[in-house]
Amino acid sequence: MIAYLEHFVHGNDAESRQDDTDGDVVSSLDGLEITTATASAGKDFGGTKFSKPLAVIRPSSAVDIARAVRAAAATANLTVAARGNGHSINGQAMAHRGLVLDMRAMENHCFRFGAENGSGGLRYVDVPGGALWEDVLKRCVSQFGLAPRSWTDYLGLTVGGTLSNGGVSGQAFRYGPQTANVTEMEVVTGRGETVICSEKQNSELFFAALGGLGQFGIITRARVLLQQAPDMVRWIRVVYSEFEAYTRDAEWLVSLREGEGFDYVEGFVFVNSDDPCNGWPTVPIHPNQRFDPVRLPSNAGPVLYCLELALHYRHSHHPSTLDMEVEKLVGRLRFVEGVKFEVDVSYMEFLLRVKRVEEEAKVKGIWDAPHPWLNMFISKSNIAEFDREVFKKIIKNGVGGPILVYPLLRSKWDSRHSVMVPESSNIFYIVALLRFVPAAPKGPHAEILVAQNNAIIQLCYNRGFDFKLYLPHYNSQENWMRHFGDKWTRFIDRKANFDPLALLAPGQKIFSRIPQPLSIT
Repeated sequence: MIAYLEHFVHGNDAESRQDDTDGDVVSSLDGLEITTATASAGKDFGGTKFSKPLAVIRPSSAVDIARAVRAAAATANLTVAARGNGHSINGQAMAHRGLVLDMRAMENHCFRFGAENGSGGLRYVDVPGGALWEDVLKRCVSQFGLAPRSWTDYLGLTVGGTLSNGGVSGQAFRYGPQTANVTEMEVVTGRGETVICSEKQNSELFFAALGGLGQFGIITRARVLLQQAPDMVRWIRVVYSEFEAYTRDAEWLVSLREGEGFDYVEGFVFVNSDDPCNGWPTVPIHPNQRFDPVRLPSNAGPVLYCLELALHYRHSHHPSTLDMEVEKLVGRLRFVEGVKFEVDVSYMEFLLRVKRVEEEAKVKGIWDAPHPWLNMFISKSNIAEFDREVFKKIIKNGVGGPILVYPLLRSKWDSRHSVMVPESSNIFYIVALLRFVPAAPKGPHAEILVAQNNAIIQLCYNRGFDFKLYLPHYNSQENWMRHFGDKWTRFIDRKANFDPLALLAPGQKIFSRIPQPLSIT
């Protein structure tokens, strides 16, 4: 087994090597929609990695995907990557000279509503892995007045993509990440087997695939838990000058029980200036609202903090009762007096709020620019020092996009899943530097920003922080081992079990393709 694993872990080249017979494999997949026009599949939203695949396959079913995987397994070198909406940052959904599966081709494959254990159980919807969360939202709300419990901020992501990583937004403190809100999946493994899995059926694959970075199988269908969708949202932003007050209030809010607090808690850092991309103008919610810096204390530092909150309600909710509920909560918060913004919007409008940002960015021509993002989980015990060293020093002038920071609860994350989070306390913070790189000479080149990201990561190592990268990407086996810690052996064992030739998700650069065909019986 040890000798086998030595061939298994990532060396210098984790992706496909060209073989004379690879083209024959593609031509043998008759009946599948295949194209060798691969330019779009060779890049992603991050815009810093480029890798040309051999071919792109548009599967119509799990049967097509299993067939493609088995064909690759019969070769010495081919790898397979599932690509959703191309929103990865570091080439994770690429397969150099391999096969890329366009999962969006299956976005309408199956949408079926039901209830666990009969009509009285938890309601769910079965959705294809290639469906966008935006479409899941629209179908669920319009057809049944229901909605998934946990979201991401941006909904132009595929179901299979976020479940392979975690799926985090302002609802995760209550319901956990999206991976904690799935009860069943259909997965095509690296053996080319199509498996139905759940907590009680083929459970090891179920736990492995959730947050598994695509290493153990391709998620072709997921059963997502639903709840009653509200009609409206009271959307609030309040500003802090002191990080200690900000974190104290945020941690109190995420500790409240359901029905006693807000339904959504997030937050972000912004620059204490009139910079239109990084400063005061980014805080007001409505175009008619204005940020008044006169209200800020004279000793406010280079950065400020905004707590973003939302309370769901129905049309039948009496306005005065709603106001009282909001005031009861907001009245306990110690934000800067008078620096508060709120609006009432529909539930759909609130969840699609980032869609408007996307549309504006496309008009400005920056949506397709490089996005050298950095996403991390930082333990509560280290977040204050991270604020002093990173927010107030390294990125005190902003990153040209949102800087998210808000608390999550480890108790809402299932340790049986493959995703890794800090373990030193129940509260940890997500930190996301969502950079938008303007065209030169207006801003720094993407390479400089990637180097800054690496410097931040190295600082965390040097200071001994309890942290994990979210949407991780490393270039060495040592760092992957450090990322998984005492779960590394479990990760290796799962890989050997479900993808023994390391065919899947080569762009993650964790494992090398084992150059021998797999006997499929």
